[in-house]
Amino acid sequence: MKKYIYSVFILFLISTLHAQKKELHLSMEEAIDYAIKNNYDNKVASKNIEAAKKRRWETTIIGLPQINGKVDYQYWLKQQISILPGEIAGGDPGTLVPVVFGTKHSVNASVTLSQLLFDGSYLVGLQSAKTYLKISEQAKEKTALTTRDAVINAYGNVLITEKTIEILERNSTILKKNLYETQKIYENGLTELENVEQLQITLGSIENNLNNAKRMKAIAYKMLNITLGNKVNKNLVLTDSLDDLVVKHTDLNLLASTFNIKNHIDYQMAQNDVRSKELLVKYEKSKALPSLAAFINYGTNSNANNFNFFDRDQQWFGYSLLGVSLNVPIFSSFGRSAKTARAKINLENAEIRKEEITQKLNLQAANAKSEYQLSIENYETAKKNLALAERIEKKQQIKFFEGISSSFDLLQAQNQLYTQQNNYVQSMLNVIAKKSSLENALNIPIK
Repeated sequence: MKKYIYSVFILFLISTLHAQKKELHLSMEEAIDYAIKNNYDNKVASKNIEAAKKRRWETTIIGLPQINGKVDYQYWLKQQISILPGEIAGGDPGTLVPVVFGTKHSVNASVTLSQLLFDGSYLVGLQSAKTYLKISEQAKEKTALTTRDAVINAYGNVLITEKTIEILERNSTILKKNLYETQKIYENGLTELENVEQLQITLGSIENNLNNAKRMKAIAYKMLNITLGNKVNKNLVLTDSLDDLVVKHTDLNLLASTFNIKNHIDYQMAQNDVRSKELLVKYEKSKALPSLAAFINYGTNSNANNFNFFDRDQQWFGYSLLGVSLNVPIFSSFGRSAKTARAKINLENAEIRKEEITQKLNLQAANAKSEYQLSIENYETAKKNLALAERIEKKQQIKFFEGISSSFDLLQAQNQLYTQQNNYVQSMLNVIAKKSSLENALNIPIK
């Protein structure tokens, strides 16, 4: 019997440990770090950086030595006929003699080494490739900041639904008790049926809200999983509580922080956009410059009437060639000037957008500070109002059961309490969310 109990205990322990491995325990900070590594958008952003590095190398190798090999094989199904004067072929003067030149089979093999010596567009292309890589890296940083904001909101929404369920279950328990007591009083003829029915209506509403909150909790967990980059049914255990997060995210020193727009990722991306447009102007201008390239070639060929090129006694004739190619653009029917003018217009537009972003970011930082301060003030007010509403509702319960006040007065007190409970929970989420928005507005890096 002891062996049986011991075996059951071991199986239970193993199954428990296995279930725990399937669960993912995360604090909010851990969730942010997890999402930055596994979130779908961040994975794509990382791949884009890899692609940008490959693109930079593709541009670089254009100016490096290039070696190409080539093998040509030709077989004349029917050889061409050439006409020669008869006297050359030993015939009568004034006559023409058809002659076949060459062999039916020919093979030519060659290797060419080429090197670009100068090309203005290549130099600009190298600069553009570096700029493109920088744009990809900035996009990754921007994606990480956006991910942090999304995780904070998704994590907070889960905690909000759990807190709401906790409050609604407590309200439901109290209402059921009140309803039971009121029914007993009614059965003894000491109160009206209307009071019982009023409590039944309120309880029904609370039960509906509770059921909806439980459904929303399941959806909130799925949304958090998507934000983290998981499958929607991944089991999550959130280790941070809503109350703890509010304390952590209440930072009045953040309101006094100085905004340096040059450090903001959006401003840096706007600067990089201007830089890329400047390079496009340079690129169009560089097309008017000459380009210079050199090459050296070595090859060998052989001819035969039969395919015997692999015979040892087959003759092969080598050749080699050294050359330099200079390409000088002369006239393009004003096509280059039109492209250059268009590139300049795009550059001017990028500078206008940069100025617009500068103004918007300054306003966004000021607005985010104001909203964050308001969220803290609203939270403090909501906490006080909730305590007041709880005392008022409790007093109305006492008065109602003592027959001093009506069910209408109790209903008003209960609705006021439920409103303040909802305001309090929302104010907690706002503190967390508005701090995240302020950190993004100030471009505070992810720790």
